[in-house]
This record gives sequence, C-alpha cells and structure tokens, in this order.
Amino acid sequence: MVRLAAASMAGTAIEFYDFFVYGTAAALVLGPLFFPTFSPLAGTLAAFGTFAVGFVSRPLGSMLFGPLGDRHGRRPVLIASLLLTGLATVAVGFVPTYDSIGIAAPVLLLVLRFLQGLGLGGEWGGAVLLTAEHAPAARRGLWSGFPQVGPSIGFLLANGTMLALSATLSDGEFRSWGWRVPFWGAGLLAGAGLLLRAQVTESPRFRELAERGEQAAAPLAEVVRGHWRLVLLTAGGLAVGYAVFYAVTTWALAYGTERLGVARTTLLGCIMAAVAVLGALTPLAAHLGDRFGRRPMCLVGCVAIVVWMFPLVALLRTGEPPLMFLGFLGALLAFITMFAVTSAYLPELFEARVRCTGAALGYNLAGVLGGALTPIVATAVSHGDGPPWGVAAYLTGVALLSLGCFALLPETRPTADRPDGGRSAVRPLEAGEAAV
Repeated sequence: MVRLAAASMAGTAIEFYDFFVYGTAAALVLGPLFFPTFSPLAGTLAAFGTFAVGFVSRPLGSMLFGPLGDRHGRRPVLIASLLLTGLATVAVGFVPTYDSIGIAAPVLLLVLRFLQGLGLGGEWGGAVLLTAEHAPAARRGLWSGFPQVGPSIGFLLANGTMLALSATLSDGEFRSWGWRVPFWGAGLLAGAGLLLRAQVTESPRFRELAERGEQAAAPLAEVVRGHWRLVLLTAGGLAVGYAVFYAVTTWALAYGTERLGVARTTLLGCIMAAVAVLGALTPLAAHLGDRFGRRPMCLVGCVAIVVWMFPLVALLRTGEPPLMFLGFLGALLAFITMFAVTSAYLPELFEARVRCTGAALGYNLAGVLGGALTPIVATAVSHGDGPPWGVAAYLTGVALLSLGCFALLPETRPTADRPDGGRSAVRPLEAGEAAV
C-alpha cells in the first residue's frame, strides 16, 4: 500500500502540475501576450476563458478514459492520460504569441488547453481507484487520501517554478521567455511519471471482474441510464471545492497583483504557504473520514466555507501578507475537509463495473461547475473600487448548493456491522454493488 499510494500521489502531482502551471500563467501573463488588443480586464477574462476550456474538456476525458478503465483496467488509463496531458503542456511552452502569428496564437492555446483537460479528466479516476480498490476497508479513506495530496504537490511545483523565475528574471525576461520554462519542464516530469506508472499493478477488483467476464459492455451508457442522479449530486456537491480552490489560487492571484498592487512574488508566496499546509493536513482529514464518515466531513466542509468566504475577501483586501495568508489558509482548510475524503467516497458510491466512468464523470463535472466559472465570475464581479463582496456572495451560494447535494447523498464508510457503510441491502465495495 505504501508503494501504491506513493505512485498514485506522484502521478497526480505530475498531472496537476501540468494543469496548475497554466492557471498561474493565465493569471500573470497570458492576457497581454495572447490578447494584446483587449483592455487589461478583458484580456484577463479572455485568458481565464482559455483556462476554463480545460475544465469543460475534463468530463469529456472522463467519457473517453472512464470506459477504458472499466473495460480494460485502471492501469492503462493512468499511462494514456499522463502521456496526453504531458505532451499538451510541453507544447504550450512553444506556442508563439499574438505579436508573432496573430489570431492563430490564442487558437493554438485553446486547443492545447482542451487536450490538457482531456487527459486530466481520465487521470483522477484511474489513480484513486487503484488505491481505493487495493486498500483495506477500515483504512480506505486514509490510503485513498494520498492521491489527493498530489494536487498540492503539483501546485507547489508549478508555482514554485514560477516564483523562482519571477524573483530572478526581470519583468521583460519573464514575459518574453521565462513563463515558458515551467511548461517545458513538464516533459521531464511526464517521463518520470511514465516510468513510475509502468511498475504499478492492476487493481485486484478489476482483475476479479475480468476473470469473471463481468465488465460493463457500455459503461458510459450504464452510468447515464442508471446512475445519472448520483453523478449530478456528486458534481453539485464537489463544485464548491473547485470554486474555493481556484478562487484562492487563480482569481486572488490576478486580483492581488492587478488591483491591489501586491508584488507577484509576495502573493505567490502567501498562496504557496497555505497550499503547503493544506497538503500536509490532507492525510489527517482523510483519516478523519475513516473515523467519522465521508458525508459528515463533506457537510462540515461546506458549512465552514459558508462561514469563511466574507472574511476571506476582507483579509485579501488588506494587501497585508500575514492577513492574506490567514484568509487563504482558512479557505483551503475548509476545502480539504471535504475533498480529502472524496477519493474514498466516490468509488464507494458506484458499483465496480462502472466505477471508473461514474466517479470520474461526477468529479470532473464538478470542475466545470466550480473551477471553470469561478475565475471568470469572480473577475467580472470584482471590477469596482470597493471590496469584492460579490465574490464572497458567489462562493457562499455555491457552498449552499453543495451542502444541499451532500445532504441527499448516503454515507458509505465501512463499519463493523455493515461493511459497506451504506444501506443495509448494499454489499461491500469489493462486491461491486451500487450504494445508490
């Protein structure tokens, strides 16, 4: 389990590095480089629009790679998705700017961002299922939480590289070529990830299904026909996690540098410090899911987000690094309270024959609802001179929506009297029966 959890965590870290480095570049430089004819506000919105395309394509990646994982195994999904995302990310680093090739520049950016999202849409399902289906029932939350540490590591790698370049290069050098370096570095990381994942063994639950010939003939059709309500509820429930994370890591970065005049390196440092604490506490939050349940942790996280969104905006508005860090940290701790348990929760909600498709589709649809729209909406409602209370109101509204969705979902934590942790008529995760 230690080797498997480490491999899953490393793989998700590499994949999310690719995804996050684009978000940071969108907040800092892509607007003026690829949309120079726009006003500063419109250019930022356009850059965030290309950022959003990656989220829109993630559910499509789930529809492509999820059935592959349900029919042919979780392991092939990990390799194919990593290869696609890595190649698309490296290619972004070579796209000429608008001044060189005109309108073709943002078009190429859009296509490559779409391919990034397509690959990432298949990554999460394969990574968490390999861990969840290997893990003992009583510790499934803990072991499945390690892939959820990967995004924090990927974020720190991506932004650490950006921070180092920002600190050592002049603004002109950074805008000319420095921002491209993290994209080129994705090639080395992808190669290392492929070597690592080539050594991962297939999930025992899938091997059992394959030996019996019980794989779903059309996993996507089965999910749409028999599990559509579950997919929509999980997407709505997880939407607030995406919204909060990208409000902190993407919108706040753009708002702080452009509107508050905070130095890019200072703001990146505050965000990275908060994300570092987030990554360190993720296994603890996942372990609490084993002790207290998946659904209660999600409900508590939603309530904490409702409570903290207005303080977050007030603390960000001060422009003072310690206070901004406090605002970011509170928001991200509320976020991880719910997201740390999702890698155990979602697989337990879906039956084994369609688990890779169903869990990945719900998880990535949430990205469209929360991650794609948040930087755009937040930028649009924060253009005035006063504090951006509209951002806090928007995030609070998304949190209330997610709270309602989680309230309609069942608990799945395994217990001594009911090893599945769900309804009494449902058999354990290993038996592959649906929890809803």
